[in-house]
Formats: sequence, structure tokens, C-alpha cells
Amino acid sequence: MEAYKKMLADIARAIVDKPEGVAVDVSESEDGTIVLVLSADPDDMGKVIGKHGRIAKAIRSVMRAAGNRKGDRVAVEIQ
Repeated sequence: MEAYKKMLADIARAIVDKPEGVAVDVSESEDGTIVLVLSADPDDMGKVIGKHGRIAKAIRSVMRAAGNRKGDRVAVEIQ
């Protein structure tokens, strides 16, 4: 789970202006899905989400693909 946390944090830090404001929390749901909760500085939330949610969708797709390679279900929530 720590590998997913680091990967998501690295992706988010690469696209924001204030990388120190990025935080990722990890939990596991009842069905075994690894849930990553991404939070960033309020000024950078637009960059994380992107126009019409395109960046957020891309981040979720990359993380889901990384989980599939290891046989894990991964979900990303953005706060």
C-alpha cells in the first residue's frame, strides 16, 4: 500500500505549484479495495482536478492500472 501512496503523491506533486501541500492517506475498504485519499493546497485543487475532471480521471486510471498489475483494486478520492 505504501508504494501506491508514494506513486500518487509523486504524480500529484509533479502537477501542483505547492508540492508541500500534497498529502495522501491510505485505508482499505471492507471489500479489500485500497482507498487513497488525495488532498492538496486549496489553490492547487484546480490543477489536480483539471478541466471537466480530466486530470483527476487520468490519475484514477493510472492508479487503477498500477493496482491491476499487482492484482489489487485501487480507488482514488480527491478532497
